[in-house]
Amino acid sequence: MLPMPSCCPLFARAMRFAWFKTPGIAVAAVVFAWPPAAFAQNATADAQTAIPASPAAASTVAVATNAAGAVSPASGTSASPVVPVPPSELYGVLYRDVELAHLYPDSKTFADMVPNLPPASVVAAYAQQKAQPGFDLKRFVAAHFTLPGRETKHYVSDPNQSVTAHIDTLWDVLRRDPDKTASPWSSLLPLPYSYIVPGDRFDEIYYWDSFFIMLGLEQSGREDLLDDELNNFATLIDRYGHIPNGNRTYYLSRSQPPFFAQMVQLAARREGDRVYLHYLPELRKEYDYWMDGANRVAPGSAYRHVVRLRDGTLMNRYWDARDTPRDESYREDAETAQQLPQRQPADVWRNLRAAGETGWDFSSRWFADGRTLGSIDVTSLVPVDLNCLVTDLERTLAKAYRLKGDAAQGERFEQRAAQRAAAIRSVLWDAQLNAFGDYDFTAHRLTHRLSAATVYPLYFGIANKAEANAVAATVRAKLLRAGGLATTTVQTGQQWDEPNGWAPLQYLAVLGLRRYGHAALAGQIATRWIETNVAYYQRTGKLVEKYDVDAKAGSTAAGGGEYPLQDGFGWTNGVLRTLLAMYPQAAGNSTRPADVPEGPSGVSAAASAAAAAPQTTHRLHETPQAEPGK
Repeated sequence: MLPMPSCCPLFARAMRFAWFKTPGIAVAAVVFAWPPAAFAQNATADAQTAIPASPAAASTVAVATNAAGAVSPASGTSASPVVPVPPSELYGVLYRDVELAHLYPDSKTFADMVPNLPPASVVAAYAQQKAQPGFDLKRFVAAHFTLPGRETKHYVSDPNQSVTAHIDTLWDVLRRDPDKTASPWSSLLPLPYSYIVPGDRFDEIYYWDSFFIMLGLEQSGREDLLDDELNNFATLIDRYGHIPNGNRTYYLSRSQPPFFAQMVQLAARREGDRVYLHYLPELRKEYDYWMDGANRVAPGSAYRHVVRLRDGTLMNRYWDARDTPRDESYREDAETAQQLPQRQPADVWRNLRAAGETGWDFSSRWFADGRTLGSIDVTSLVPVDLNCLVTDLERTLAKAYRLKGDAAQGERFEQRAAQRAAAIRSVLWDAQLNAFGDYDFTAHRLTHRLSAATVYPLYFGIANKAEANAVAATVRAKLLRAGGLATTTVQTGQQWDEPNGWAPLQYLAVLGLRRYGHAALAGQIATRWIETNVAYYQRTGKLVEKYDVDAKAGSTAAGGGEYPLQDGFGWTNGVLRTLLAMYPQAAGNSTRPADVPEGPSGVSAAASAAAAAPQTTHRLHETPQAEPGK
């Protein structure tokens, strides 16, 4: 849980909402919210926050008063100079007005801007000027905010580089130096060590992406960057009590799939067991964050990330401490809620935010009707991937405590891991699908929606042999595609659905299947994924966030989601580099764009042109995107 700084009295304020109207859209502008515990007071099984009956007249100006330079969220030795409050709360009405005016194509743009004056002064100026004749909102923003310049590497793909050499080169292109943030009002949470960003619009560190990036760093011999990544995450845990979705203030209210234990294991395989002891304090804090409230949640109810089933079984769910539009997707979330008059906006926004914590934003996996975003219901589900990750965290803690000489704690965590693994096998095994799935604890039933998350119990060695064999058969029959492993079997236009495939799921499937003796199927998935990645690289000079695995290798760009297809791309690079080391023959004789026979427009020329073009511009046909709320 994020600690409440005692040095600034404004952080003791309870959460209040001010409701405002914009043509056709009602949006809650959060006046202030701290500490996060205030969000959790009514976190029950349905996880709803009541909407105020009447508008509040409180001003947002007081949010910024006396906070400059005074607030530090640190509980350890690496304090951050940034005030841990998201822009939507710092600027209130102004933030809402800018986002809903659609001044920027990407809602994230304004979220990442830095004010030229303290927020109190900016908010006061806006209140004074906005009603004046001829007021221009875009000019006001330009005068009062600055978009920090990105670190420019001026990189252009070399058609004569193999895909492996391309990846090795990209690590330095995607590397960001330690942050030296001067403004306490920046949304960027500064990190003390160098780090790798995914790429394109994602110019900050992301939690679960980073594990798969670290796999590639290891293969590329970049142990320096691998250690920096791990130390940055330990710093975030020490500062905030958990690893946020990314190092932005607007990501602090949630985390992402907890791969920190896997990161520690990765480092320990190279450096020895001392790594477990070194990171034991952070491993325990990570666990305490995900298990907050476990000692007081009643059977049949939930509190934050913890769910206790009616029989007393303790499991976890995805959650977000806030129930307002996401800062980075504010307009999209406001429009989604507007299209759903039958649902309370706070309920919609909580679940959209919780989907961000899953990393699968968005997918039919989270849709109550299996098809539409308007039915999103993440917080009612006990997801198989999260509970496998927490099992692994418990096992890692058991090992760390034993290495420390604390046998009692080691045994305690081993028992917890065994109990959770048994619950995964009993509660989350779906005999109808012949696969593992997710459980709706409010409806007391499985969702019966097949997804590639079924491979998690294999990757973590939780499935028994019969279950693993059944999962392998299901994967082969229903999820294996020409280009790799499909994410689901449903086409909704959302990016974590058919026809898209994602690097992390390929890696987890390959390792999980190999673990249970299904080497041939694992090899098929790996080879098809490698071929898809390499063909796309040879056609465009790029490695991207996701791929259309239904299409002929590399012939169609993936689509869906809230933003264009992203280039870079961190976890794609990491997984491809790792799988190429495991299956070196899968890529064929050459992976250089220059070695591909000339096509209609010339492949080598196309590769250079794509690399030099704006990063979100792609020459290949894109799969149609989903409309908001559809």
